[in-house]
Amino acid sequence: MSLQKKLTFAVKGENFLKFKLEQIIFEIKKNWDNYLKQREIFLKLYKETMIKLNQTYKEMGKRELNSISKLSKIQYNPMITINYIKKITTLVPIIDYELIREESLPAYSFENTSHYLDDLIILLIKFFESLIIFSQSEDLLLKLSLTFKKINRRINGLKNVIIPELQIDIKKIKAVLEEIERENYVRLKNTKDLITKNV
Repeated sequence: MSLQKKLTFAVKGENFLKFKLEQIIFEIKKNWDNYLKQREIFLKLYKETMIKLNQTYKEMGKRELNSISKLSKIQYNPMITINYIKKITTLVPIIDYELIREESLPAYSFENTSHYLDDLIILLIKFFESLIIFSQSEDLLLKLSLTFKKINRRINGLKNVIIPELQIDIKKIKAVLEEIERENYVRLKNTKDLITKNV
């Protein structure tokens, strides 16, 4: 009886995990197109940013750009808050990013700097926003795929190991009970025959 209950519970568990697996597959398919789109935007902005950075280096030099970058750190104040939401048994981070600018004037003069610098700053702001959106999308897919892998492993464990072992144990117990029943029947028949002879 106990093994039969365990077997029923294991079968129900397998069915529940299969249902969960279907939900995860649906969620992965739903988020895949968004991931590819965000990846494309991110890579495009990354390429544009690197080209602008290279052009700025050529006109100004690396040392001059580094010193302007250090001065600009004072003006820009990034605010990042991370909240977590639960999506199909996985915690997914939602990142709120805001770049607060302290002063309206830049930390450099227009005479001694490259004309690519302003374009580079605008591109960098877009690039970081795109990086955060893309990383959220990628993180979600990675967590869903890891959950898929874990649940699939559990299903295989139930289907290939636990359920067959329980079924074998139940068959063995049934066979032993049937053997005992046959022996009892034979014993009772022999006892009846003995009683009948003696009477």
